[in-house]
Amino acid sequence: MSGYNIVGKPTPQIDSRDKVMGRARFTDDIPLHNPLHAAILRSPFASARILKVDTSRAAALPGVRGIVTGADFRRTFGVLVISKDEPAMAGNRVRYIGEPVAAVAAETAEIAAAALALIEVSYEPTEACLDPRVALKPVAEPLHPGLGRDNNLHKRVEQCYGDPDAGFAASPVVVEKRFSFASVTHAFTEPHATQVAIDGRGNLTVYSATQVPHYLHMAMAEVLEIPEHRIRVIKPHLGGGFGGKSDPFPHEMIAARLALQTNRNIRLRFSREEVFISHHGRHPTTLTMKLGYDPQQGITGIDADILIDGGAYGSFGVVTTYYNGVLLQGPYRIENLRFRSRRVYTNKPMCGAMRGHGGVNPRFAAEVLLDMALVQAGVDPCQGRIDMIHRPNTLTASEFRITSVGLKAGLEEAMRRSGWNEKYGKLPYGKGIGVACGFYISGSAAHIHRNDRPSSTVRLTIEFDGMVTVYSGAADIGQGIDTILAMMAAEVLGVGLDQVKVVVADTQLTPVDLGSYSSRVTFMAGNASRNAAIRMRRLLVAAACQLLELPPPAWEKPEPPADYFRQGRRSPDYSSDYLGPNPDYNDGFRLANGQVTHLGSGRSVPYLDAVRRALDGPGILQTHGTYRSPKLGGNYKGAAAGLSPTYSFTAFIVEVTVDPETGFVKVDKATCAHDCGTMLNPLAVRGQIEGCIHMGLGQALMEEIVHYDGAVQNAGFLEYKIPSAFEQPEVDLVPTPSDETEGPFGAKEAGEGPLAPIIPAIANAIHDAVGIRLTEVPMRPDRVLAAIRKAGAA
Repeated sequence: MSGYNIVGKPTPQIDSRDKVMGRARFTDDIPLHNPLHAAILRSPFASARILKVDTSRAAALPGVRGIVTGADFRRTFGVLVISKDEPAMAGNRVRYIGEPVAAVAAETAEIAAAALALIEVSYEPTEACLDPRVALKPVAEPLHPGLGRDNNLHKRVEQCYGDPDAGFAASPVVVEKRFSFASVTHAFTEPHATQVAIDGRGNLTVYSATQVPHYLHMAMAEVLEIPEHRIRVIKPHLGGGFGGKSDPFPHEMIAARLALQTNRNIRLRFSREEVFISHHGRHPTTLTMKLGYDPQQGITGIDADILIDGGAYGSFGVVTTYYNGVLLQGPYRIENLRFRSRRVYTNKPMCGAMRGHGGVNPRFAAEVLLDMALVQAGVDPCQGRIDMIHRPNTLTASEFRITSVGLKAGLEEAMRRSGWNEKYGKLPYGKGIGVACGFYISGSAAHIHRNDRPSSTVRLTIEFDGMVTVYSGAADIGQGIDTILAMMAAEVLGVGLDQVKVVVADTQLTPVDLGSYSSRVTFMAGNASRNAAIRMRRLLVAAACQLLELPPPAWEKPEPPADYFRQGRRSPDYSSDYLGPNPDYNDGFRLANGQVTHLGSGRSVPYLDAVRRALDGPGILQTHGTYRSPKLGGNYKGAAAGLSPTYSFTAFIVEVTVDPETGFVKVDKATCAHDCGTMLNPLAVRGQIEGCIHMGLGQALMEEIVHYDGAVQNAGFLEYKIPSAFEQPEVDLVPTPSDETEGPFGAKEAGEGPLAPIIPAIANAIHDAVGIRLTEVPMRPDRVLAAIRKAGAA
């Protein structure tokens, strides 16, 4: 990319050397002084009343310093304000196998484990609800009677846009199938861990493996019933999250309560089995979907009935229920859409947000049905999709604002590079090629906690030595947001990355960012960092003008955006706390190579001279930048679900080999066209897309959480199968730019959107290879083989 010094160039993450050298400190690496070791006693029952918890024998064990039970917590919590239904520890009832019932803090981990064995809990088992279909039926004692329902329904959403029935009636092709999806987990490398330091005044510093330091801070204050100013949350380096660390968790509350009780530092780390039990992964789902298609009009209607198994508590489940339906509105033009989505409680570990949250399972169904319809209509599956892709600067049926779309050219290039026209329908039996598309949000436009604050705020300082420091509450979970924050500042200020440091995810030192979820941080925190740097640039340019005896650049307040779809690249609004999205900071100066140069005269001053002149008056150089989403969407209930400032678009063409003797599927090559606007860091974008491919392969072909009577049966990486590096296919990434005006330097998301479409692309390639349509995920060899035999018998 021309015109930029840093943006658009492959850049290693700024913490990469620390990680590969083993210097990066993760939560469990923090060396707190003389911590107690905490351990959690968990329920052996999926559903039971707790009659009595006797901790006397455990308390008498030498080395035990503290014990907490459900009686020590009065308030429930949850990441969503509208669904605070989870206790830090079960009180009078347990709702899943593995739910915390008591916890011990002791001088050693061995003593803590021995103490757990001495705690006596009297249970009265009750009938468990394990089938989501049964959860819809009336029951004497629902899991959450406070909802006032006679069944275990958590959330029901029904929405209709246009007239799907009329669309079906006029369609020459209508296809309908029932699909089912197993639950999958995040399989992050670093297990859950929390350490809590307590000072002499009873203030807590919480080090935790979390994606949401701000939400954890708020939830902890509420559950512990102490003021927020007595809590500081710090996220150290994080060993993967993928959505699995985007809730506040019970173990974090437990560790903090033990610290308050014992007045000692606390250390708590999960075993891998405990990670699986805590879960919060992708929801098991069954859905029936109907799709109508007309070669002249495209998709004429979609009707979906979706049943989601949420497990014992809410987590992000209300959002999931909406996303399963509303995210069907792309990447194609669909005027007629109806869906009924229901999430139910069951006596299993809860499900929550996972990469591509809410969009992955319905996308599989829609893309498989669309492929069926295109084949029946005699339309090429790639060309048929290309003809229906959203146009830029348009609205969907529910008023999603579609700003930039580069997918049409991207998919056309992917066809050429993959040899689609030469391969589709022409390969030998057992070899196949398939296509699927998707789209995803670049951050949620709506706040979880309703307020008028920005979505992200960044503070920026420059010291007398010229060092730039970016302060942000954003959580780097391995995706590289620390590097993006630094790149934004460095590009605007004309300095190298070695001259920028970042201070992040510390609720005492950094301004609020809402966390790493919904692919929001590059778009929102990136804009905030860029805006903070633009304000700083203005100070430096003004100082340079003093040294050069030039008038400072003229500035006029910008007019309100003239185009609803293109609100970026306007002049910065210095009269407001918010400069605007991706403002044009052209000021007649060039900041580069240690100089501040006036372009009109060619005269310049050293960067450090400008810094020191700017420091002369205030003695400190400090600015802030924010991001605020524009007003979007309709006024009906649920209109905010799925709203985003912009959307990414993705297409996959996948080539597979299917062994008809065993049903084994090997993905040979994946050609991906992903429209993320401007690639700020092509190296990071490639890493994110390859990660989505790897995770998509797992869900497509092998990953599933197995339950028996509510107990997880494969709670470890020996039993829970994930792809290795040997399963990763050849990857060809097709550049797919688009003209996005509001993302920082024109960027959109790249971390979640590429996951969803690779799964149906594999399914469609399997059909091309051996002529079968699979509707159950994962598409294990036994299912593939059974379908081949059934097709052969037919």
